[in-house]
Amino acid sequence: MESLPDIPQVVQLPDGTYTYANHLPAPPQHYSGPQVIHQHVHQAPPDRTVQRIALGSGVGAGAVAAGVYFGPLLVGVLTAIAANLALLAFLAAVCTWGVVTVVRSVGGADGKRAADTVRRSRRR
Repeated sequence: MESLPDIPQVVQLPDGTYTYANHLPAPPQHYSGPQVIHQHVHQAPPDRTVQRIALGSGVGAGAVAAGVYFGPLLVGVLTAIAANLALLAFLAAVCTWGVVTVVRSVGGADGKRAADTVRRSRRR
C-alpha cells in the first residue's frame, strides 16, 4: 500500500466552493523595493509613417496590415532581382573579355581587327 500516490486534500474556500489544497494560489510575496528591468534593444523600431498616413486617410486596417507585411517583402524581392542582374552583367562582361582575348590570340591580324571592331561597337 505504500506505492499508492498521495490523495490530494480537499478544502472548502471562504466562498463555499471546494478545491484541492495543491491548487490554492501562492501566498503573496512581500514587496522588497523597486525591480530593475534590463531591456536590450537590438534594432530600431519600424518606421510607421506609412501606416499613420494610411489610417489618417481612411484606409482600412487590412490595407495597413498588407503594407506592413508586403513592404519588407517587396524590398527583399527587388534586392534579389538587382543582385541577379548585377551578377548577369558581370558574367556578360567576363565572357565578352574572354571572347575578345581568344579572337585576338588565335586570329592574327584579322582577329585583332575583329576585336577592335567589337570594342568600338561596345563603346557606342
